[in-house]
Amino acid sequence: MSTSSAHTIIIGAGPAGLACAAMLASSGREVLVLERLPCAGPKPCAGGIPNGALEPDLLPPELLERSFNRQRIITPHQNFLLHKNQPIIHTVNREKLGAWMRQQAEEAGAVVLTGTRGRRINDRVLVTDQGDFRFKYLVGADGSNSLVRRHLGLPLELAGIGITHQVPGHFPEMEWHIKPALFGSGYAWIFPHRDSASVGVYAFRGRLRSHLLRDRLHQWAEQRGVDIGGARTRASLVSFDYRGARFGNLFLAGDAAGLASGLTGEGIAAAIYSGRAVASAILDDHGQPPDLGTLLARHARHRRLVRFITRLPRTGRPVLETLALALRWGVLPPETLEIVKKQPSRR
Repeated sequence: MSTSSAHTIIIGAGPAGLACAAMLASSGREVLVLERLPCAGPKPCAGGIPNGALEPDLLPPELLERSFNRQRIITPHQNFLLHKNQPIIHTVNREKLGAWMRQQAEEAGAVVLTGTRGRRINDRVLVTDQGDFRFKYLVGADGSNSLVRRHLGLPLELAGIGITHQVPGHFPEMEWHIKPALFGSGYAWIFPHRDSASVGVYAFRGRLRSHLLRDRLHQWAEQRGVDIGGARTRASLVSFDYRGARFGNLFLAGDAAGLASGLTGEGIAAAIYSGRAVASAILDDHGQPPDLGTLLARHARHRRLVRFITRLPRTGRPVLETLALALRWGVLPPETLEIVKKQPSRR
């Protein structure tokens, strides 16, 4: 087999990989994106993007399925609506988002090859089931089970489990259900989309195995009166085990870098943010790691909370109630749980 080459090869056509590809290609770099699935984008996901993470015009309005300036938060001792004058969070369809981001990357000049699985990395050559590819830079944007992360020998110890069902119908409110007795430091959710809702659960996997979490989700949904029996069950691993983003000419972004929130499991905004930060570091070409300062500050705060709550469950439950109360009374604004608006700029 012949060996092809590109300035930068990106493994994974999710939000991190495609955001990185679009920024690099628009600056004239030769970019190749390899995706093992037949299309870009699909992933088990609630599909929520905090409004504070979006720059103006970052995503076209038609991609936003629903926008909410109110969210219902339910804990064992509280049930209230969190309200703001502007949207707090939007929902998106991951497949539509992936298709749009792929189009943006390809229009900028990137080449996206789907159905291509990376096998191993030999020095500056990526070996795949479709041939060998030589690179100057390699970006692992291939999720929690990243080939690049494994090649670097980075362990994955801190991760959550997300389980979701896409349930048809109209759901009027976005709901967060904090139930420590069922989900530990995690939560169940109802995230409405245009003609359906993502109904699911997220929890730290160190305390709850996937089969037990699935059973508890079904128990909660039945009590809530939500029928998820006919909807397909989809699950994914959500990594928040960050150990660095640059390793010589190898980079990690999104879930591959462990940049999802350990507390909420939110990863779309973090993926886009980190993908663009990696692209900026490659364009600068000074050997410095990507600028992830604002993202890492939130990431570390959420990771500390998860560790505290899971190690001391009896103390952690009042902490979750206190966090909810602080949100309720405006002492803790919703933006505290989000990435701030400043994103790495496009060159």
